[in-house]
Amino acid sequence: MFRKMVNASVRLVQRYLPEPFIFALLLTFISFAVAMPVCKQTPLEVLTNWGNGVWELLAFSMQMALVLVCGSTLADAPAIKKGLNKLASMPKRPVGAIALVSLVSALACWINWGFGLIIGVIFAKSIARKMRGVDYRLLIASAYSGFLVWHGGISGSIPLALATPGTALTAVTMGVVTEPIPISNTVLSIYNLGICLFVIIALVVANSLMHPKGKEVIEVDPRLLEEEEEDNSFKPSTPAEKAENSIAISIIITIMGLAFLVVKFVRGESLDLNTVIMIFLFLGILFHKTPIAYVKSLNKAAVGCAGILLQFPFYAGIMGIMTGTSAEGVSLAGEISNLCVNISNEHTFPLLTFLSAGLVNIFIPSGGGQWALQGPIMMPAGAALGVAPAVTGMAIAWGDAWTNLIQPFWAIPALAIAKLGARDIMGYCLINLLISGIIICLGFLIWVI
Repeated sequence: MFRKMVNASVRLVQRYLPEPFIFALLLTFISFAVAMPVCKQTPLEVLTNWGNGVWELLAFSMQMALVLVCGSTLADAPAIKKGLNKLASMPKRPVGAIALVSLVSALACWINWGFGLIIGVIFAKSIARKMRGVDYRLLIASAYSGFLVWHGGISGSIPLALATPGTALTAVTMGVVTEPIPISNTVLSIYNLGICLFVIIALVVANSLMHPKGKEVIEVDPRLLEEEEEDNSFKPSTPAEKAENSIAISIIITIMGLAFLVVKFVRGESLDLNTVIMIFLFLGILFHKTPIAYVKSLNKAAVGCAGILLQFPFYAGIMGIMTGTSAEGVSLAGEISNLCVNISNEHTFPLLTFLSAGLVNIFIPSGGGQWALQGPIMMPAGAALGVAPAVTGMAIAWGDAWTNLIQPFWAIPALAIAKLGARDIMGYCLINLLISGIIICLGFLIWVI
């Protein structure tokens, strides 16, 4: 029965899920068409909201591009590849390989989503190089599925926002939260840790059970794993060539970068996305030994940024439509949130908040953007029903992470590294979406008992 369900999901996605850029365009058309009657906006008003939003993710787009190229370049360093290959030799059977990739990815994403997103898929590729008979599509899907737990982890943007003091916290919660909520009440609460634990177990088990048998297995195309042979015969002769091949230069700049990071941590600053990028960057320079070796490796990795550069402006435009308000102050995303509030009680509110956040996330796949939009609506409504702000915040956070499993936006960097398309992995991710959704819903029902 489960096998038939998986095969049906894979066929469904293969048939109907378009290329991620087309998916972004279709979401643009849908949000444009719905915003006019729901928000009582004219076509010109919606068009203006869309156009004004297009460039709102420029900084984030650059961050994602750097996560991709710096993470890939670090993994391309000879010493790192050797370590990953050694770890990739641990599983002896395809099912064990799928289970290990699922676990490593989920734990890494719980620690930091940027780190986990890249490391998971790079580790999956290392296993594909070592093992025959493992389905490459499911291997990469397993690596991406771990991304689900990131907002329940210590790098989740919403729980971190709740834990950060300042006027921004009071403003986004409409005065409901005036003092920071420690992560001991959100990420590290027994209920959230329980949800994380059961979701990770479910991902490992489900991904393992989904592995095809016999002739149904699709192994990796060897061309996707081809690597250029290193030329170690070159001897620098000119001053410029000696500088390009100077190990000393790499060591000095790495010491500077890592020293700055140490100072940040000593000051108590968190492990944010910029910090992860810096770690990738300077360790990459160090492990490649010479500046020119790092440049050459980064040039190869930069090819994978095409999807990010093309699609992120369109998702920013969708955010503009979803958040743009009419003369009466009505927004499309706000109406979705208000619908959830109107049919909720103190027991169902966290569950419905989670589901509404999952729906909004398909159009606004950004934790920070979603928090800025839903926080002012859901936090006061939850407080009025007697629901703890920590619970409401985590419901938004989990909803934001949940539908990432079927939203190609976050998969773009992973797919670029794996050299696959969204259709190759989303059928398996759809099964994970259904299974994890049941677990998370039950978790929030128990949380408010």
